[in-house]
Amino acid sequence: MAGGKRVLEGKSEPSRKRKSIDLEMKMNIIRKYEGGQKLSSIARELGLAVSTVNTIVKDAARIKEHAEDSACMKLTYLSKHREGAILEMEKLLTAWIEAQNQKNIPLSLLAIQVKARSLFEDLKVKYPEGTQVFTASSGWFARFKNRAGFHNLHVSGEAISAAAEAAKKFPEFLQKIIDEGPYLPEQIFNVDKTGLFYQKMPSRTYISVGGKMTPGHKASKNRVSLLLGGNASGTCKLKPVVVHHSENPRALKGISKATLPVHYFANPKTWITLDIFEQWFMHCFIPEVEKFCNDNGIPFKILLILDNAPGHPLHLDDLNENVKVVYLPPNTTSLLQPMDQGVIADFKAYYLRITFAKAIAALDADKDLTLRDFWKSYNIYHAIQNIAKAWEDVTEACMKRVWNKVCPQFVPDFSGFDKDETLKEASKTIVKLKQEWELKADENDVKGLIESRREELLNEDLIELLAAKIEEEESEASEPEVEPKRFTVKRLAEAFHHLGEFFSSIEKMDPNTSRFFKVQRLVEDNIACYRQIYEEKKRATV
Repeated sequence: MAGGKRVLEGKSEPSRKRKSIDLEMKMNIIRKYEGGQKLSSIARELGLAVSTVNTIVKDAARIKEHAEDSACMKLTYLSKHREGAILEMEKLLTAWIEAQNQKNIPLSLLAIQVKARSLFEDLKVKYPEGTQVFTASSGWFARFKNRAGFHNLHVSGEAISAAAEAAKKFPEFLQKIIDEGPYLPEQIFNVDKTGLFYQKMPSRTYISVGGKMTPGHKASKNRVSLLLGGNASGTCKLKPVVVHHSENPRALKGISKATLPVHYFANPKTWITLDIFEQWFMHCFIPEVEKFCNDNGIPFKILLILDNAPGHPLHLDDLNENVKVVYLPPNTTSLLQPMDQGVIADFKAYYLRITFAKAIAALDADKDLTLRDFWKSYNIYHAIQNIAKAWEDVTEACMKRVWNKVCPQFVPDFSGFDKDETLKEASKTIVKLKQEWELKADENDVKGLIESRREELLNEDLIELLAAKIEEEESEASEPEVEPKRFTVKRLAEAFHHLGEFFSSIEKMDPNTSRFFKVQRLVEDNIACYRQIYEEKKRATV
């Protein structure tokens, strides 16, 4: 396969048709070129001829001048014609399209138009002054697509049967590429995107606190996008990617993002954009897999399998000669994508289990605390910690067996994959919690959260999601500045004193002296780095 071209049944993409190019797209091309992207790369990404891109780049000065002249007129037009319900509808529609893209659900023009009209009708009641007329015409969609930056968005009406037929042929085609490489299972990677409402629990959750049944708080629909992946041998789980709407959320003030257990990116729509994906590929994925190969004595030669989601650049093959990219046939994510065959469901089950346990532990520690209080204090920093823990819990066996559909030669002893297995594991924990805390949440509630990746975002959900985002931003703006984290001699001394008291209490209770000293030694060994910081701080103050 030629570098960077999407693949379907072993065939290259069809010849490009001539496209009309508006001013905004011309400016987009100029920005990409001035940002260092090659002409051929831009052409592939936007589906244009290289000569067309070259002509636009050569005419950059005139195009920029024209763009400046038209900016004021455009702003005036937008303020007159796209205000009120229409403007808000487009924000919500963008979030909906983003969610569909994250799930790799094919979109048709009709589906987008129906959703746009539905959102507009629901929003009209908020704007009674001046009746607006909105028909969601094809012309409106073309303008909206450019305004929202969906230059790589394609609407499709492909039949499910065609996708199923392509999925059936793809493994044989992929095996030829693997054999020609040749590639070891350790060198073959896949990543997949998913959304996570990180402050969400089953809607009918009740927890008994002090004998009183407390209803579960309807948590806000604060959302992040995740990118999860690993290799076909199950031996390398990539560091998770988290995309949050805020570049510098208050909960992360004073914390170096480089020290987080995830790769952190920001996008106002919490969308994994082309730019974010490319940054991840160059600065996260490449160094991570190269280190894995070097540590394990494997040649740095990687095959990356991706789906056809709009957020995946077409020119990745141009960025590193050691990485070959192959794209799944359109609309086959649910049929072939390894991470979609059980890994993401596993991860969400573990995340749910961890979050449940944290909520109950907090309620147990403070009898005056309510579930609403817990969620108000639960922020993106806590979510990142729990995301990392849940990802650690996904087993090597799971990471390997999900490749059965796309690379059956690597899973010869595959005896079936029970997608409900993770649900059962999560339910076991919840049953245990139910016995201890009179927790009431049925299996359907739990299943709904684990499978929320494929849920349709209703108009009410979209409106609430936008409101929650605005509320969080306003709350962060009104809060006082958080003091940056730093070590002090006094607070380190206090921490070690408390640790000493803890060990003293445990030693008095534990009849097994050998066990006590073993645990104490393990803890002391693991906090040696903090002892060193303490000693250095003390010396500096003398």
